[in-house]
Amino acid sequence: MIHTKIDTETQADIKIFGKIDGFFNQFKIATSLHQCGIRKRHGHSVRKLILAIFTLPFVGQNFFRGIATNDTLAFGKDAAYDVLKGCQSNWRKLLLVIGSRLYGFLNRLTDEDRESVLIVDDSPYDRSRSKAVELLSRVWDHSNGRYIKGFRMLTVCWSDGYSCLPLDFSLLSSADAKNRLCDNRKSMDKRCCAWQRRQEAVVKAPENLETMVERILAAGVRAKYLLMDSWFAMPATITALAKNIDVIGMVKKTPKVHYEYNGHSMDVKAIYRQIKKRRGRAKILASALVTLKGGQSARLVFVRDRRKTDWLALISTDLDLSNEDIVRIYGKRWDIEVFFKMAKQHLKLTKEMQCRDYDALVAHTTIVFLRYMFLAYQHRIETDDRTFGELFYACCDEVSDISFVESLYRIMTLAGNELKKLGQYCEKTATAFFDAVMATALKCSGLLEKRKLASNS
Repeated sequence: MIHTKIDTETQADIKIFGKIDGFFNQFKIATSLHQCGIRKRHGHSVRKLILAIFTLPFVGQNFFRGIATNDTLAFGKDAAYDVLKGCQSNWRKLLLVIGSRLYGFLNRLTDEDRESVLIVDDSPYDRSRSKAVELLSRVWDHSNGRYIKGFRMLTVCWSDGYSCLPLDFSLLSSADAKNRLCDNRKSMDKRCCAWQRRQEAVVKAPENLETMVERILAAGVRAKYLLMDSWFAMPATITALAKNIDVIGMVKKTPKVHYEYNGHSMDVKAIYRQIKKRRGRAKILASALVTLKGGQSARLVFVRDRRKTDWLALISTDLDLSNEDIVRIYGKRWDIEVFFKMAKQHLKLTKEMQCRDYDALVAHTTIVFLRYMFLAYQHRIETDDRTFGELFYACCDEVSDISFVESLYRIMTLAGNELKKLGQYCEKTATAFFDAVMATALKCSGLLEKRKLASNS
């Protein structure tokens, strides 16, 4: 029984390695590593090093057991750390390049009428037991309602409502120097990626957010809306982001944030008191058109809170959307919460390795995000029937090439063959009938083509 179990585990590992290796080959990750400045002058290839780190959670190992004390590997922990700590390594570019390739694959399987969205949120990167990590600071944990030691992981994901891809992130320290427990201790060229990452880490999240969204859209990723929770949905932030993409977000019920409604500056509670609500147990209570700072128009939608006898407010810069669609689309924001839970609980985001170097933390976070992309890709190809390779597209091309007239001709031919088998068959009458049907079909087909040409012109 013991030998059988070992053999089963070995076969499972081989299968996992094969899928991961195929993922690396299909999306040309080795080439992207080189293009993003993640290189080695000598020794083992970067692909082999990254592949070994990438595989760790799928075989039930952490960095210490799988890399540092693993005698079966041809390289040691120093080689792995050197790759992760590189100052010239552009990990953000790597994540966006691979993410845009996966987006191209998934977008072909998404209907044009389905709303693809970008989702913005942050999550605490907990390093409570650390003392000497670069840029370690006191950050606020929303879930626990207290300060912890660590970073704020600002993340932007793309989602079509079925698959979610993390495309960009930033490990933010505190913008207030008093809350930073450790400063930058690494000497580097100010032109390198490592210096830029550290400058970005001490800037407030809204200032980073606009640049991140612009970078994703410039990479060719298309989305109809940007979703955010109440922490980011401030009038100034919404106005800045709405220049590039329509925004849908949750609104804070605070007297400090004002909107222009009916020529007066009011907070959201005052607006709610003035508007007429629906009677009964309606889910959507009311809506109102407001103006944000900078002249940006938006719609406030007030929704009943099912958890308690209260209400919630959503805001949308797309005035053409109905209230129901605004609520439905905002529901896709939950995908990023699933991603955060998956990354921390199963992909070992904060527990796999304990490194004090800020560049190594960014590198490891990028690898964790790539693991999630791998899982999203595997889930799609194994559960979506439309992803059975080129066979699906070949079948689609064949079906689209067969016109209505040709399909009708084939049906009529089969019907004629069946009539011949009955024995009582008048060939002249049947032929005349079929010819009349085909002539009418050809005439109708010609009219349809003329209408299409006229509408296109």
